[in-house]
Amino acid sequence: MTKFLLLFDLDGTLVDSVPDLCEVLNLVLREHGYGPLSRDAVRPMVGDGVVPLVLRGFAACGGSEAEARAALPHYIALYEANATRYSRLYPGVRETLRALRAQGYRTAVCTNKLQAATRSVLRGFEIDDLFDGIAGGDRYPVRKPDPGHLTLLIEELGGEAGRAALIGDSEIDAATARAASIPALLMSYGYARVPLEELGARRILDAFDQLPAALVNLGFAP
Repeated sequence: MTKFLLLFDLDGTLVDSVPDLCEVLNLVLREHGYGPLSRDAVRPMVGDGVVPLVLRGFAACGGSEAEARAALPHYIALYEANATRYSRLYPGVRETLRALRAQGYRTAVCTNKLQAATRSVLRGFEIDDLFDGIAGGDRYPVRKPDPGHLTLLIEELGGEAGRAALIGDSEIDAATARAASIPALLMSYGYARVPLEELGARRILDAFDQLPAALVNLGFAP
């Protein structure tokens, strides 16, 4: 039997990344003559990948899609160089990941953030060695909520869909897990744009360090 595989979303699940996403977006907006957006304004723009984020940011300031697309390469370069300046790991993430791996679980990251930016974040917080695989939004031909983003990563790691779970924070994660017939556990502190109670998650957790006990209670043994 293969080891149980835990697939983690990144933004809003492992990392509170809005501070750096917002900071870099505002740098780019300022270069185009627009005023800054607040973190509260940027927060609901996060989760679908870099292109929707930048498009939404420019649109919120009255900018055009053409301007946003032209600014994308510069935004990506700036963000990858400054991905962990103001962001932070959520409490208990590093310690809990280590404990889960010590218990025998395999762990991986499945996020719509670009692959290079994802690696920058994981290296910046020194947790890149705690994952067996990483699938950013450009790693495969599809990304969340397409179930292939999960199933291709599971296949790549030699896992089984019946021995996997997605740990996320949003409606995107819930929809992806449902489409892939994989259980979802959602963190209440993340970036969801709808009430989590409506998403059919197997568990809703208020803190990351509640995850090991929740997995045991669900019968998801390593």
